[in-house]
Amino acid sequence: MSVPFLLAPMAEVSHRALRELIEDFGGCDQYFTEMISAAPLINGGPFESWYTDAGPCPERVVYQIAGANPDRLTAAARLLDRNVCAGIDVNMGCSAPGIARAGAGVAWMASIDKARALIGRLRKQTRRRLSVKLRIGFEDNFDYLAAFCTSLSAEGVDFITLHPRTAKEKFKRKARWDYVSRLRAVLSIPVAGNGDIAGSEELVRRASGECDAVMIGRLAVRSPWVFAEARAIETARPVPADIDLESLGFRFLDLLGRHQPPEFHTSRAHRFFSYFCDNLTWSTWLKTSLYRETGLSAMSEVWRAYFRDHPEERRLRRKVPVL
Repeated sequence: MSVPFLLAPMAEVSHRALRELIEDFGGCDQYFTEMISAAPLINGGPFESWYTDAGPCPERVVYQIAGANPDRLTAAARLLDRNVCAGIDVNMGCSAPGIARAGAGVAWMASIDKARALIGRLRKQTRRRLSVKLRIGFEDNFDYLAAFCTSLSAEGVDFITLHPRTAKEKFKRKARWDYVSRLRAVLSIPVAGNGDIAGSEELVRRASGECDAVMIGRLAVRSPWVFAEARAIETARPVPADIDLESLGFRFLDLLGRHQPPEFHTSRAHRFFSYFCDNLTWSTWLKTSLYRETGLSAMSEVWRAYFRDHPEERRLRRKVPVL
């Protein structure tokens, strides 16, 4: 049985438009949403229906919730439990300063007792699979990480995703993938690994014994076909060898217009193209040109003009070795 491939929760990126783009190539096993703040969700915020849109495949979507208040997180889990979904995930890994200072994200890793109590409450509120995404912690201390995760497992967490960096490291150093396998050896629940996967070949290698699932984020935005490519490599089938980059850019902008509110269009288009443009030779120039625009139609014109001037870049042709 193949190890599951997961799309990471990424702010302004992991929404329906990206899921549909990935589904065009065959999809992945599970899609995590961008983090859903508990307070706006339970208070009926004006954009929450967009954050909780689980289309086009709700049965494979995992809602990620974030917040500092246990009561609000519990209420949010109770609300989301009513929806069709694959599970509910708790964000205990985001190290963005505003999130951490508010007591959310990685701040939960400061106290084993508080995190354990939260999971115990959440477990009683949802019949869905319950998971946690986290980091190593505030210090490079595997023993603390193991104790933290063991306590969550004891309260009913079904699986854990580890991004093996400390709270302060961001992307300054390589992810410690040995921590993923070490944590897997300690726990009785599945452990997914996330971080620094550069391509489909590495995705397949990581899935061949180090962990129980592999989660990718930035790579899946840059290459929405990567999951299909990895599965092809696993089964020695031909990989997608001719990608129409121009059409994919237009397809994303169309999906964004259909599945996100106008207030979100500019920020989400900019975030998508900040990764997707890396497939192109003049990516820095193109990103700068796109960032100057604030509407989908204007960005479409910039995109069209680039390929009019560089028609040789419309299609991405490459050979990927079979492992």
